[in-house]
Amino acid sequence: MAAFATKQSMLLLSSSLLLLIGVSTGSLYDNFDITWGDGRANIFESGHLLTCTLDKISGSGFQSKKEYLFGKIDMKMKLVAGNSAGTVTAYYLSSKGETWDEIDFEFLGNVTGQPYVLHTNVFTGGKGNREMQFYLWFDPTADFHTYTVLWNPLNIIFLVDGIPIRVFKNNEAHGVAYPKSQPMKIYSSLWEADDWATQGGRVKTDWTNAPFSASYRSFNDVDCCSRTSVWNWVTCNANSNSWMWTTLNSNQLGQMKWVQDDYMIYNYCNDFKRFPQGLPTECNLG
Repeated sequence: MAAFATKQSMLLLSSSLLLLIGVSTGSLYDNFDITWGDGRANIFESGHLLTCTLDKISGSGFQSKKEYLFGKIDMKMKLVAGNSAGTVTAYYLSSKGETWDEIDFEFLGNVTGQPYVLHTNVFTGGKGNREMQFYLWFDPTADFHTYTVLWNPLNIIFLVDGIPIRVFKNNEAHGVAYPKSQPMKIYSSLWEADDWATQGGRVKTDWTNAPFSASYRSFNDVDCCSRTSVWNWVTCNANSNSWMWTTLNSNQLGQMKWVQDDYMIYNYCNDFKRFPQGLPTECNLG
């Protein structure tokens, strides 16, 4: 009964959200617009491959044509190879305005032979400070790997190659804000941030290795609620989409524990020096 009541309450929360059930065509031309970089981002292979490049003059980036309000969204990415120190490949969902919501993957480059740092964060109402950082258990520059955001009224799950690495739960009942009402677009960019990105800014970008390049393919947003225009909202039938009520099962919880035990290098919920007045509420809720 408790699970049923929770689901029903979430349905009531979401019943006023008028959305279009999104179906990706698979073509990056159909799903994304290149927004900056003056020719440094391009789509190839009849819409199946997108690349962003960075040189000393500029980086580059793109954004989705759709806005999303809940969904399971996959993108395969291959990161900057070699000495990528000082570079950041950002892939995230974000709304607009001063009280925006945001769900972040950021990949912080490193010198050759040293691991990338995967930086994650969740913003609600314009406030973040919920960073968790990980090393990866593979070389993200050697091949494409799938990075997934599963965002529904119950939780936000970050997954890498189908393995959950982090969950941000809806704890509104305990006074913790949760992104549930602001549609977000997908954004991605490759840019230079050598004042902080690699080893706290101690290692700078070596521009003799430029141009740097990150690649994207196999975008999938079939399981989502989205819109392409403010004029064509329709009801999103949450009951017909199992992802809308997905939480981690016991096997997935075990996978996440393995990642967090062996590969997590920073967790804001363990940073007592940063929060001397007490850790954020969600850190004490399990």
